[in-house]
Amino acid sequence: MRRYDIKNIEKVEQFLKEAPVVYLTTVDGDRPKCRPIGLHMLVGDNLYFGIGTFKAVYRQMQGNPNVELCVCKDREFLRYYGKAVFETDNEIADAAIAAAPFLQQIYNETTGKKLGMFHLGHATAEFRTMTGIQESFSF
Repeated sequence: MRRYDIKNIEKVEQFLKEAPVVYLTTVDGDRPKCRPIGLHMLVGDNLYFGIGTFKAVYRQMQGNPNVELCVCKDREFLRYYGKAVFETDNEIADAAIAAAPFLQQIYNETTGKKLGMFHLGHATAEFRTMTGIQESFSF
């Protein structure tokens, strides 16, 4: 398993927390698709994101795991990109649902909907301004 420099991944997580919206970009066939996502959490040395397994975005990521997240805050932005690595253990999804109780209304046995959790492998985080990269980390 690839080990992150925890200070660098914490810096990425902090930027995500302070930004109003996180955008996830995938590929659907030969076209890019971008949408806001809200669920992210740092567990150990992995930064996880959550999406419904019933959504088109999940299927797109299964077909092509190369994704990019983009977040803007003030005059800075973060590009965080790599290959989506899906978590097969439900423990992370259960922790996310416990931390955000409103998710229990969506993801439960009655609805049959499941929350898919992923982190980025072979990832790069670029902290940028309009003039270029200010700081970059590879994970």
